[in-house]
Amino acid sequence: MAWVSHLTAIRDDKDQKAFAEVFGHFAPRVKAFLMKSGASPDLAEEVAQEVMATLWRKAHMFDPTKASVSTWVFTIARNRRIDILRKQRRPEPEDLPWGPEAEPDQEDVLALQQESEQLGVALAALPEKQRDLIVKAYYGDLTHSEIAEQTGLPLGTIKSRIRLALERLRHQLK
Repeated sequence: MAWVSHLTAIRDDKDQKAFAEVFGHFAPRVKAFLMKSGASPDLAEEVAQEVMATLWRKAHMFDPTKASVSTWVFTIARNRRIDILRKQRRPEPEDLPWGPEAEPDQEDVLALQQESEQLGVALAALPEKQRDLIVKAYYGDLTHSEIAEQTGLPLGTIKSRIRLALERLRHQLK
């Protein structure tokens, strides 16, 4: 209960002496907790500092009827650790590419044009029923179920025709 009175003094009076005692007790424990969970000593120290700063700023949010002071402090530490892990797993906005992409080489443009022409010839050579389904699926961006709804054909027939058409296209484009 002593820690509850300390948090009350921090909340109500911004009592620096009470905060110093809470800090002296919990900061090393939070650091050890974070190091046991895989954080480097430097990161654990930094997060422990942040946790204690959060405790100072948000002492008004502590509710002794819901948790003990240690549970509240270690919950803050755990949540901060999770935030850091999430941040490490996703790129920072400044790491993401911005602006227009570089112009493709003329060689790449020419190759893409030739491949597109070959695909057009190969599509034209498909039986009409298969070609229509390929166009709906890949150019119309429809799902197989949407095509079935639109055409009235059974889903299995649509899947078979598309599979056969893709096989033919693959062989013609080799």
